[in-house]
Amino acid sequence: MTTTLPATETQGTPGTPRADGTPAPDPASATGSAPPGGPLLRRITSRLTPTDLRVLRLYLFTRLGLWLVAYASAWLTPAAGSDKTPATWLSRWEQWDWVHYQHIAQYGYFDPFPGLDPPHDNRVAFFPGFPLALRAVHTVVPNWTVAGLLISLVSGAVAVVALARIAGLGRPADDGSGPRAATLLLFSPAAVFLAAGYTEALFLAFALPAWLAAKHRNWPLAALLGAAATTVRISGLFLAAAIAVELLIVVRAQGRAGGPSLPRRLRPLGWCLLPAVPAAAYTGYLRVRTGDWMAWKHAEERGWYRDFHSPAEAFRNTWKNAFGHLQSTGYAVEFQLELAAMAVGVALLAVLLVRRRWPEAVFVALNLWALGTSYWYLSVPRATLLWWPLWTGLAHWSLRRRWVKEAYAGVVAPLTVVLAVTFTSGRWTG
Repeated sequence: MTTTLPATETQGTPGTPRADGTPAPDPASATGSAPPGGPLLRRITSRLTPTDLRVLRLYLFTRLGLWLVAYASAWLTPAAGSDKTPATWLSRWEQWDWVHYQHIAQYGYFDPFPGLDPPHDNRVAFFPGFPLALRAVHTVVPNWTVAGLLISLVSGAVAVVALARIAGLGRPADDGSGPRAATLLLFSPAAVFLAAGYTEALFLAFALPAWLAAKHRNWPLAALLGAAATTVRISGLFLAAAIAVELLIVVRAQGRAGGPSLPRRLRPLGWCLLPAVPAAAYTGYLRVRTGDWMAWKHAEERGWYRDFHSPAEAFRNTWKNAFGHLQSTGYAVEFQLELAAMAVGVALLAVLLVRRRWPEAVFVALNLWALGTSYWYLSVPRATLLWWPLWTGLAHWSLRRRWVKEAYAGVVAPLTVVLAVTFTSGRWTG
């Protein structure tokens, strides 16, 4: 009499002999190939939690939405020379600062290029991190614009996952803080800059994991990621200051708990100097090429009026350009948004100080000081994307008060479409 084993026992597990002694086949090699995705992809996906996957799904849908806005904008803005032919979809992303990034990636900081106007050549105002990444991706992706969009697409995915994890620190896994924070960021008025070939997404892809590393007391990793963030934007130095304050708070707590000696507790503080290295290296490079230690700052002043003015004077100049009929209506409304974004930043700083969130308060305060002491406010709405305490704080608040989410969806989120259309149609968007 022959006994028939159940199917699962007959097949066995990979590498386990069958009942007749022959090895069982490996499902991964049954078709001659490994499961979908290489080892690196499988390793990455294995580290993603259900919340991470939910956030990434939301991120993908919002990317599709912004791409549809760009498609519609291409039809609303006809190509040159014909009112019946739409502009190309990729041209909708080739706006304003993107031109500088491409020129740096393509020609460097000092080589001439077609159409260059030397008196208005302020390429050195842009840190090299994004152009270097663009140059690297362009070796694989021939189209410059597609390469820039791809950088922001991948970087934004990393950023929203990190933001969600920051929002969920110290909270139950199912309380919804992470997805809510990501949603608020992705529907924020300036969210189009996370999709365009700009620096915001790449900066956040380094800065937010750096902050996560600091919260987990991994100071070397936090410093390395902070240094990478500084190659992209000067705001990386503000992040380094916040990490240093976080470290000092930990040192103080360890001292109260009878931890190691003070010199030993302060030893990781040296890591906080690492993010200054890229800024110093770039400054030295410009000094060699131009003979000017302040070449970066002087380019900012020439191109964007970022010379020092008192906060009161900066406010007055912005107000006059917003409401004094000095600018065309398109520029005037952008100055109005600058004022609104600065007000949000000041309110955020006040909340952080009241709650004694000193590291986050330092980061926001340094941002506000840099943006609020120029001739006028410029690019403050874009800067709100970098203020992670704003998005995590709003997320926690909206979970306690339902009306916050409703107000945001009804009043704030529609501005996302307005500014996306403004940007993709070629108009100035702060």
